Amino acid sequence: MRKPILSFRENYLRSIEFRGPEYIPCRVSITWPLWRIYGEKIKKALQRRQPLIHPHVIHPSWDGIIRQEGEKRDEGLYVPRVSRTLIDPFGCTWSFNIEGYQGQVIKHPLAKWESLKNYEFPDPEKGLPSEGSDKITPWSTISENIKRLKAEGSLVQVSLMHGLLFQRLYYLRGFVNLMRDFMERPPQIYELIDRLTEYILALIDRLLQCGPIDVIYIGDDLGTQTRMPISPAAFKELLYPSYRKIFGRIRGKGVHVYFHSDGHVIEVLDQLIEAGASILNVQDRVNGIDNIESLCKGRICVDVDVDRQHLIPFGKPGEIKSHIKSIVEELSMKEGGLMIEAEIHPPTPPANVEAIIESMEQYMWL
Repeated sequence: MRKPILSFRENYLRSIEFRGPEYIPCRVSITWPLWRIYGEKIKKALQRRQPLIHPHVIHPSWDGIIRQEGEKRDEGLYVPRVSRTLIDPFGCTWSFNIEGYQGQVIKHPLAKWESLKNYEFPDPEKGLPSEGSDKITPWSTISENIKRLKAEGSLVQVSLMHGLLFQRLYYLRGFVNLMRDFMERPPQIYELIDRLTEYILALIDRLLQCGPIDVIYIGDDLGTQTRMPISPAAFKELLYPSYRKIFGRIRGKGVHVYFHSDGHVIEVLDQLIEAGASILNVQDRVNGIDNIESLCKGRICVDVDVDRQHLIPFGKPGEIKSHIKSIVEELSMKEGGLMIEAEIHPPTPPANVEAIIESMEQYMWL
């Protein structure tokens, strides 16, 4: 097994900064529902493979989880159903119906504009909220984690919050209301965006006080399956200025911005690059490898999200290997600028997990 000279952190930063990494950073993200079905088989596959293929989203408490008799069957696999709600620190009511997956907001605190006058965002001094959670992580905990990662020589990457800006707007207003706002442009939408942006900037300022950070992760799903729900012009007027402030505040402190978005976002990749993102995590099949190549190659580091809807769960191992090979052939450069991620959900069989890891370790070396 080939061993790298560079540390993972150094290789990762070289990939972002186009400074000649040894290999393409690759990772698999195993979701809890899949682990629950095939955990032992997947663990063996990971243990046999290249340690540089980082298995993210695997928690030690998942060990030993098995299906329970009598659980409701969903598409031929046992998927645990739940029925629970919570109210997050923003006053949004969330509903969850499948264990291990994110829920959705069913009650919006700013569904009516009359509520905006007395609305208050969470206190940024208390800590960092998380999407779909009623908890706030204290800054002291975040600071301790940063110190630990730094002491280990690991990459110090901190997640700011998924659903940061665009999604948080429709969590607060409701999706239909927000789409109407983006068309009609009432004065309240500008006020809400400004106030939310200032809150996010306050979180960033507090986060940057916690210790030296290499990368801050931001997630905001901007696209649908085939297009964006808002026009590039609306994005430019209403959202781009906020992203530019947010990314600029982070980059101004010498920290990289990792920006994730699900869905079709080709029309605004230029704006996200101009706003100051360091890494763009986008889906391959939804956006098209050719489009990603023409817009991003050599300009920004791209973390390609391998097709999790069709190829990974339903494709054949040979198809998966061919597809990952084509990603490397079209997007890789000796200078860097490419990462690859595979997020794996049911009903993906263990053979396909094995194929993903095998192809990553085969094609990752530059």
